Amino acid sequence: MSWVILVASGILEAVWATALGKSEGFTKLWPSVIFGVSLIASMGGLAWAMRDISTGTAYAVWVGIGASLTVAYAMTTGAEPFSIVRMLLILGLVGCVIGLKIVGHE
Repeated sequence: MSWVILVASGILEAVWATALGKSEGFTKLWPSVIFGVSLIASMGGLAWAMRDISTGTAYAVWVGIGASLTVAYAMTTGAEPFSIVRMLLILGLVGCVIGLKIVGHE
């Protein structure tokens, strides 16, 4: 269950990171609200998952999922340019996250 919570928390990291950018310095209400709620839920889930998963592994997985999804969303919406190299690097990051799960000793 800890891994499911960790993955959900990583997804929420992408939500709050994207909302933070869209809040324009907390001047827009709804992106600011989404940022706050998803930040609290993401951090709470990370903390919960770290009861069973080592800190280094949990944090690396959480950041990897969040960063990958944030960049993928930005490329999908046109906020960042798409390139094959960028996509391959994101896939490499995802592969490393999966590798951490596979070699974990928990």
